[in-house]
Amino acid sequence: MTTTSYAVLAFLDLRDWTGYDLTQQAARSLRYAWPKSERHLYSEPKKLVELGYATMRTEPVGKRTRNVYAITDQGRAALSEWSHAPLAPPQLEAEALLRLLFADSGSKDDLYSALDQFEHDTRDLHDGVLALMNGYLRGEHPFPHRTHLSVLFATFQLELFTLIERWLDFARDEIEEWPSTRGVGMNSRTRLLNEVIAAGESALDNPKLARSTTQHGHD
Repeated sequence: MTTTSYAVLAFLDLRDWTGYDLTQQAARSLRYAWPKSERHLYSEPKKLVELGYATMRTEPVGKRTRNVYAITDQGRAALSEWSHAPLAPPQLEAEALLRLLFADSGSKDDLYSALDQFEHDTRDLHDGVLALMNGYLRGEHPFPHRTHLSVLFATFQLELFTLIERWLDFARDEIEEWPSTRGVGMNSRTRLLNEVIAAGESALDNPKLARSTTQHGHD
C-alpha cells in the first residue's frame, strides 16, 4: 500500500465512486497535497479490490456499464491504522529548484526562464485554492461536513505559495549580481548569505542582506 492507495481509500470512505469521478475529485483536491497522474489514480481502486479493501460493482449507463467502487470494513480498518501510522518525511518536488541546483549547465537567461515558469505555475495554484475557498463560502464544498479540514489545509497551501513568490523575488535579485551561473563560488555575498541561513535566520527581508549602492555579489 502506497500513500496514494490510502488517499484513494479515504475517498472511498466518503462515498462510492466510479473511476472517472474519483479521478476528477482527486484533480480538484489531491493536486494540492499529493499530485499523481490520472493513469495511476485509475489503477488504485483495482488494487484495493484485490487487497479486499474495496469492492467493485457494475451499473448500467445507457447502453454501457460503469464500475463503481466502495470501501469494505477491512478497508476502513486499514484506513484507521494508516491515520496513526508514522509519517514519511515531507518532500518538495519542483523542477525549477532542480534547474537552479544545476544552473551552471546553462545560462542566466535559462535560469530566469525556469523561475518565471515556476512563478506562473505557483500563481495558478494560488488562484486555484482561492477559487475553492470562495466556492466554499457559496456552499459549494462537495462534503460540507469536512469544510473545517479543507480550510485549515488551504491555509498551509496559501502560506506556502506566498513564500515561494517572495523567495522568487529574492532569488532574482541574487542572480542579477552573478556574472554568470558558473564559477561564482564562495564570494563575500555568498558567505554572508551562508552565515545568515546557518544561524537559522530567514534570508527574506533580512537587514543583514540589504544591498548598498556600491555592493556587488561578484567581487
